[in-house]
Amino acid sequence: MTTKSARPYLIIVLLLAAAGEAFARPAVIYSVGGKFDGSFNEAAFAGAERYREETGEDYGEFEIASPAQSLQALRTFAQKGFSPIVAIGFNHASALAEVAPQFPNTKFAIVDAAVDAPNVQSILFREQEGSYVVGVLAAMASKSKVIGFVGGMDIPIIRKFACGYVLGARSVDRRVKVLVNMTGATPAAWTDPSRGAELARSQIERGADVIIQAAGGTGIGVLQAAADAKVLGIGTDSNQNGLHPGRVLTSMRKRIDVAVYDNFTAARDGEWQPGVKVLGLAEGGLDWVLDDDNGDLITPQMEAAADAAEDAIVTGAIRVHDASTDGPCPVK
Repeated sequence: MTTKSARPYLIIVLLLAAAGEAFARPAVIYSVGGKFDGSFNEAAFAGAERYREETGEDYGEFEIASPAQSLQALRTFAQKGFSPIVAIGFNHASALAEVAPQFPNTKFAIVDAAVDAPNVQSILFREQEGSYVVGVLAAMASKSKVIGFVGGMDIPIIRKFACGYVLGARSVDRRVKVLVNMTGATPAAWTDPSRGAELARSQIERGADVIIQAAGGTGIGVLQAAADAKVLGIGTDSNQNGLHPGRVLTSMRKRIDVAVYDNFTAARDGEWQPGVKVLGLAEGGLDWVLDDDNGDLITPQMEAAADAAEDAIVTGAIRVHDASTDGPCPVK
């Protein structure tokens, strides 16, 4: 079953194939939640759109409704000659590990997972670095000295995200209490804004006055609940400051848009390489947003502290604990 937004691209593919035309265009396969999730997928969409606008070349796209659709989506695009094919999210990993060897001349990429194949580029992020910086901002903005974290699916990536946030906050004030909740243990955890709002309200009732969401589409509910309660939210993946101007302290962008754009462009220019690519603050893979929507919330002292934390991480003066490889977070 295809989504409405994916059907036109697949119809074009079938028509061209029937006409015997040979072509190689890039494609992106989104994770669950849809490309307009306002977060993770939408960042990927923005990167693909940038490529289209700058080159005039189109691309294929597909929105999976469940992980079970990943295998067929990957295989269909590969059969029709698309390359590179960029899969967004760890839930494509097992399907890609199966499909990639079947199409050795097709370039594949995956975000947030490592797949070992000679025609796959695995794109990973040091999320804990970006969340450390916004943790600094959260602690400085909090009046109650209680802040919150609402994650999506309980997986190592989100655990290291949470750990960086706690460490950044505690670097400002060891007394800051950080409430951490995960939405669930299945991919449905990314697509439940009502549950996100419920968890945020629970944290607000326990005193949290700044809450970050790392939950994809579920996080939209977190930010809404924070705005409704007149406390501050923090967005992730895309710039979400404009969702509730004056109520979103900042957004920690995970530059999936840049990863998709660079992948498409490198293939077009003949510079695409397989292997593992890890992006952190130093590589421009993460940043935080200061714009007209949150400018009144960030004091010069807060901006200076965040910039100092970022510089220390980039230079190596601070190494942020990676809860996915270094063991449990050293503080709670």
